[in-house]
Amino acid sequence: CLSFFADDRKPDTMERLLRRFRIRSQLARECVAEFLGLYIAVFGSGAAAQVITSEGTHGSYLTIQLGSALGAIFGMLVAQGVSGAHLNPVYSMSLCVLGRHPWTKLPLYSLSQLIGAFLGAGTVYLQYYDAIQAFTGGQLLVAGPNATAGIFSSYPAEHLSFWGGLVDQVVAAALFLLCCMALEDKRNGPLPDGLQPIVVGVLILTMGVSMGSNCGFPLNPARDLGPRLFTFIAGWGPEVFKAGGGWWWVPLVAPFVGGLLGTLTYELLIEAHHPNTSNEEQSPRRQQEVVELEEMDNPLHNGLKTLNTI
Repeated sequence: CLSFFADDRKPDTMERLLRRFRIRSQLARECVAEFLGLYIAVFGSGAAAQVITSEGTHGSYLTIQLGSALGAIFGMLVAQGVSGAHLNPVYSMSLCVLGRHPWTKLPLYSLSQLIGAFLGAGTVYLQYYDAIQAFTGGQLLVAGPNATAGIFSSYPAEHLSFWGGLVDQVVAAALFLLCCMALEDKRNGPLPDGLQPIVVGVLILTMGVSMGSNCGFPLNPARDLGPRLFTFIAGWGPEVFKAGGGWWWVPLVAPFVGGLLGTLTYELLIEAHHPNTSNEEQSPRRQQEVVELEEMDNPLHNGLKTLNTI
């Protein structure tokens, strides 16, 4: 009997508890979702930590890219129902430019994403602390054969010039946002519900395996700066901002330039040219089907078709 009554009270108790901790502000809920989404996405750094500290015996370049892509997918799945799962200040800014997201939310979204990335990096470091210490001998380096700062943030390859890195980030961010705008465009073949995070993950994987060798395709200022700040205070020191000739600001600024370029390119070359008809929310294939059906129902069309047959 005691067990029965205890089970009967559990739902009410849990419901009251959850109601007490429920966040009333919609904006605060969105910021929490952005924080948690990017926190989870940063766990992709764990794949890099595994490969680097094992000296390639537990993974490869491909597994690092898979970790990044899968981390982004699950981060988006966590946040998409609350905030839309931006998880990237560049994406948030692009929506603001298009009038699809209020500018007043941009700073709070960006700060939430930055904190999520910072704490995500801290969690990865905590999990791989022993491995990093064993690999480095206790000396946390930014450059060299035993460097481990690259686990958390991007650094340019030795062959990459400053201007080459700047162009790399502008082009990569432009292509990334152009594709993201295509996924958002409901008049250009909308995706089934729930599929968007997976497609974005595939996009990230594609960019990683094709554009990652120069500087690791950061693309996300919060994802890069948050972990960089963590490594700064965790023992890597000011070298995280000096390496690569002061590289740190390139993945912070260039993605905004490239993201805006990619967004405007898609809007001007694709979305602006969708027909403004009653079928504007339909895919091109569906619009063609509607036109064909209308022609079949048109008596004049049928008469002309009969004459042509005779």
